[in-house]
Amino acid sequence: MTNPLLRDWTTPFQMAPFDQISDDDFAPALEIALKEHSAEIVAIADNAADPDFANTILAYEASGQALDKVLSPFYALAGADSTPAREALQRDFSPKLSAHFSDIHANKALFGRIADLWSRRDTLGLDADQARILYLVHRGFVRSGAALDGADAARMKTIMGRLAQLGTQFTQNLLADERTWFMELEEDQLGGLPAFLVNAARAAGQERGKGPVITLSRSLIVPFLQFSTDRALRERAYGAWVARGEMGGETDNRAAVTEILALREERAKLLGYENFAAFKLETEMAGTPDKVRDLLMQVWAPARAAALEDQAAMQTMLANDGHNGPFMPWDWRYYAEKRRKALHDIDEAALKPYLQLDRMIEAAFDCAHRLFGLSFSPVEVSNYHPDCRAWDVTRDGEHVALFIGDYFARGSKRSGAWCSAMRSQSRLPKVQAPIVINVCNFSKPTDGEAALLSYDDARTLFHEFGHALHQMLSDVTFERVSGTSVSRDFVELPSQLYEHWLEVPEVLETFATHVDTGAPMPKEMLNKVLGAATFDMGFQTVEYVASALVDLEFHDGAAPADPMARQAQILDALGMPDAITMRHATPHFAHVFSGDGYSSGYYSYMWSEVMDADAFAAFEEKGDAFDPEIARALEENILSKGGSVEADELYMRFRGRMPGVDALLKGRGLAAG
Repeated sequence: MTNPLLRDWTTPFQMAPFDQISDDDFAPALEIALKEHSAEIVAIADNAADPDFANTILAYEASGQALDKVLSPFYALAGADSTPAREALQRDFSPKLSAHFSDIHANKALFGRIADLWSRRDTLGLDADQARILYLVHRGFVRSGAALDGADAARMKTIMGRLAQLGTQFTQNLLADERTWFMELEEDQLGGLPAFLVNAARAAGQERGKGPVITLSRSLIVPFLQFSTDRALRERAYGAWVARGEMGGETDNRAAVTEILALREERAKLLGYENFAAFKLETEMAGTPDKVRDLLMQVWAPARAAALEDQAAMQTMLANDGHNGPFMPWDWRYYAEKRRKALHDIDEAALKPYLQLDRMIEAAFDCAHRLFGLSFSPVEVSNYHPDCRAWDVTRDGEHVALFIGDYFARGSKRSGAWCSAMRSQSRLPKVQAPIVINVCNFSKPTDGEAALLSYDDARTLFHEFGHALHQMLSDVTFERVSGTSVSRDFVELPSQLYEHWLEVPEVLETFATHVDTGAPMPKEMLNKVLGAATFDMGFQTVEYVASALVDLEFHDGAAPADPMARQAQILDALGMPDAITMRHATPHFAHVFSGDGYSSGYYSYMWSEVMDADAFAAFEEKGDAFDPEIARALEENILSKGGSVEADELYMRFRGRMPGVDALLKGRGLAAG
């Protein structure tokens, strides 16, 4: 085989040989891999032997390895280093892959073997791991329409194919808007901006052959909205940021959203559900839309009250600056920053030099070493972009995982931050260690300068590394349940829990050192940072809960003919403050519309937060954020188990009970009294 995607990889850690792979390799490799996978499926379905776990379920789990080898490096590139050629490939691949997997789920002979095993499950002598896999495979086939016949089965295949196309289109439209928009700044418009932001704007402009620019990267636009004294420029930048996906023309996502919602409703009804939310939430911890709504509304009222109180104080500040009109969304971050400085004497520009990217990476690694005994050694591997860095993760000298960090924003990378596994841990169908990637969008410094983070950036780094630990520490038999392969409203528990270690005083005392002097963060500043942890939490909670409720209401009922009108109706019924917008307005709500991942599930961050606040309390009750007994229980009961056991049972094993919402409200500073 001359195609590197189809050869055995002899690279260190069996990493994809990105230095040998060209874009021209993907399409022919995909065609061969699809045919190979189809042949494997036919062999399982047409096996003359009576079905048993080995010749049906284990064989099914072992199939498609060549396809995984093609798609794993491709999607790493498509998300983090996109090009027009890769976008064209993705548009071509999406319907092909959807049709391929629809054909597998529609294979009546294969499903017949799986259903036969399911009907005899209590007589097969399966161990707990095997029983879990049989349950998940059978459930997955049923929920994919395997039990449908005739016209219904054909329609389901059409729906899934079109949804795959629309999800790709949504993502690429959003990336196009984010990549093409920027705002040039004249030298006299840099006044008042802190040095770190000016340097980041110059670096972004250099990439585009311009002077300093503000792009739609969060790590640039948020500090610009915090520090720019030019209200008109703030309005212009904010307007572009919130208009992503609805700028008109070919990249406008509104029509795609309408079609996605209608197709999801039709899909759910074909499978016998009242609506898409009922279908989607059936397999989550929450179970029903009403339970999700109950949680969100318990948080909404105190969050809205806190936000309105903060807005009233900042309205006065706006008036004192000579502006007599209403307080607007592009004013919020600017006046919140001024207010934070006044109330807590915290200056983001003074704080940032203590939050060096390299030192925060060290901090995340050190916490993982103290909690779980992991060590991280830099290694050279063939990566997909020069900005990527790699570490060999070991414990007691034994290889555990390969970890890759891709931290800087660039025009070819979609926005946000995420964790993915190019390979997940398993023992069957073969033994393999994970290859885990954290992708972020921090501002890249100019040459010779250190990368500096905001406190929110540092929290993001810890959050994504918490996901990475869930992958690295996985210790399960089957890849299907490895690492983060858990219910959506449980997957954010490890990530949000790990954020708490950033706020452990000794962590910042050790690793928050000044970029120029190396001096640790002054005790007074440290105390102020930790004391202001819940500052502006009303705003942050309102913008999040509003997004989660819009997502839920879109899917809990008939699909809206005009989603934008429905969005406005939902927000009006909530009493959404005029000066706050959704964290993710519908046309750029990639969590929900780039695929099914978080559809009807954006609430899951808060569902997991109920648990993460309670889980960290287990360490606090011991008086030691690194208590070895609690850390061992966390690994043994949650981080190592993946989806091999139901999520609520795992949490019960760790904590002995399920938590209520009180710890969350207290942690956000929203509890009464």
